[in-house]
Amino acid sequence: MSLIHPDDVRTRLLEGVIPLAGETLPLTACAGRVLTAPLIARLTQPPFAASAMDGWAMRFADLPGPFKIVGASAAGHAFTGTLKPGETVRIFTGAVVPEGADTVIVQEEVSATETDATLIGEGPPRLGAHIRQKGQDFAEGTALIPEGTELSARHLGLAAAAGHGEALVRRRPHVTLVATGDELVPPGQLPGPGQIVSANGVMLKALLEESGAEVTDLGILPDDRSYIASTLKAVAAQTDLLITIGGASVGDHDLIIPALSDLGAALDFWKIALRPGKPLIAGRLGTTRILGLPGNPVSAYVCALLFAGPLLRKMGGLDPAIPTVQRALATPLASTGPRRDHLRARLLPEGRVEAFLGQDSAQLAKLAAADALILRDAGSPPAKAGEMVNCIVLDKFPYVA
Repeated sequence: MSLIHPDDVRTRLLEGVIPLAGETLPLTACAGRVLTAPLIARLTQPPFAASAMDGWAMRFADLPGPFKIVGASAAGHAFTGTLKPGETVRIFTGAVVPEGADTVIVQEEVSATETDATLIGEGPPRLGAHIRQKGQDFAEGTALIPEGTELSARHLGLAAAAGHGEALVRRRPHVTLVATGDELVPPGQLPGPGQIVSANGVMLKALLEESGAEVTDLGILPDDRSYIASTLKAVAAQTDLLITIGGASVGDHDLIIPALSDLGAALDFWKIALRPGKPLIAGRLGTTRILGLPGNPVSAYVCALLFAGPLLRKMGGLDPAIPTVQRALATPLASTGPRRDHLRARLLPEGRVEAFLGQDSAQLAKLAAADALILRDAGSPPAKAGEMVNCIVLDKFPYVA
């Protein structure tokens, strides 16, 4: 079987993926969700002409004064009269500007008694100074946030100010994770002879949640073909994406493909031209998508980053592209083989990047210490220090500063 380029794999995985349906949620639950319809202002902001400063509301034509004090206007307690020529009202930030007033003098430029106010500074620079006009921010009926926007804290603040308590957003994709292997024990349990701790579940759950998924981890299934098949059958109809970890190859103890085949799943088995990684299962069981990751922890992480992340983001209505940045190599690199390299590396000052010595795909400590993955195409010649290379910045995927 020939090796498939990673970009071709991602293209195949994303073909035909339609963003999930929308659901209405309170704004407090909408951070990171994608709008399925434009958000329209229900209110005008500000709803009235408001003072931007503590000071004195007056008529610009009456300058330089003096002014007769006729009342006060505070936030939530407006002055209800109409200002006449030569009159002023003490006003506070956010308060309604009285009828008849068109300008505010800041309080530091006025000397006041109980009845009169006198200008002692330069005064307001222009007509309308220090007043936020009605609708200055937005007016009722204005389209404020377009469909397809990933809602941030800033968007949610705007939505709330515009009169919304909830929004129609894309449903998060639901992912079910399942690992297989008699040699595995869960985190926190002491492994017996010939056993190892399964780190993949907790690692991949966190990674997939960063791509917008709701993740259920079923833990570790024993190497029992019928048990694996019955478990997968039970959960498949309740999830959007079923991700298996391990057992994705074709050895005697690799039972994922046989178990899924027993259920009538439509499967492809791909050997990908990437390192770390290589074997990947892709397919469907009914309407549920299936992705089978390698059991090697670093390979599982890289494959999830490159393939599961974009798939989930497209399901959630987000851009599935994986952004890269260019950095200068701090040290030289050898030529690559027939697979594209994803080298664990640290980011250094002055825009440089340094690959770790030793890239064994079982070394989680180097993955945890890495800031980035250096991407080098298959068949690349040796690279000198200072040469520019493309990198994926880790823990900022898919966001790159």
